[in-house]
Amino acid sequence: MNSKSKKNNIPKWAWLLISFGAAMVVWYLLSINTTTARAFQNQVVVLGSIKTMIDRGVFWKDISSSLISVTAGFALGFALSLPSAILMAWYAPVRNIVEPWIQFIRNIPPLAYVPLIVMVAGVGRKPQIIVITIATFLIMTVTIYQGVINVDETLIKAARVLGATDKDIFLKVIAPATLPFIITAIRLGSSTALTTLIAAESTGAQAGLGMRIRSLNNSFESAPMLMYVILIGILGMIIEKIVKYLEKRFTGWQEKREV
Repeated sequence: MNSKSKKNNIPKWAWLLISFGAAMVVWYLLSINTTTARAFQNQVVVLGSIKTMIDRGVFWKDISSSLISVTAGFALGFALSLPSAILMAWYAPVRNIVEPWIQFIRNIPPLAYVPLIVMVAGVGRKPQIIVITIATFLIMTVTIYQGVINVDETLIKAARVLGATDKDIFLKVIAPATLPFIITAIRLGSSTALTTLIAAESTGAQAGLGMRIRSLNNSFESAPMLMYVILIGILGMIIEKIVKYLEKRFTGWQEKREV
């Protein structure tokens, strides 16, 4: 048995343990290095900071506040992106008017237009949701649009020859063919919602993971700040697992290359 076969026989959970162990070693080395120790305190101190934030009465409030903003912003972004992408792909006038602006705005970092949104919507939850909605809408619209325009034209022409209406073509041809792109859009949109969190919570938020990271940075509390950064990553991994389940559940028919 060659070395490649031996590697393939190692189960995924073992690779996960190896990866986790390597990360812990790197973290420990950073915690004892004089240059990086201040920012990367050891694992015990960082884990202990969870109790510190719970005792302050902000830990669960921060998590729930961020989840509400992320969920609401993502849901609105998806609800707006799906019809927008379909209309852009289906009707040339809509595409010619809307697409240039989508391409223009999606290149602007959310932090750049946060002050303008605050001027219009005020401070609190509302501007957070608006910022996340804009960011997720842009990325998901582009992704779903690419899926719709990549549907095999032959299938659409065949459906028309058989007397299918636009509604029939959409429901029975375009929707199934575009579903993998919609799942990809959900994956990218959920990731964008989390990466936009700090920008969104710079709108005068009273609680939230992003808001707390900025607050802890101002007070130079590196251990809880690192803990919150890791927590955002963990939330992202949980969301990724949910999306993978949905992908397997609804696009199991799609052939994929074995890795």
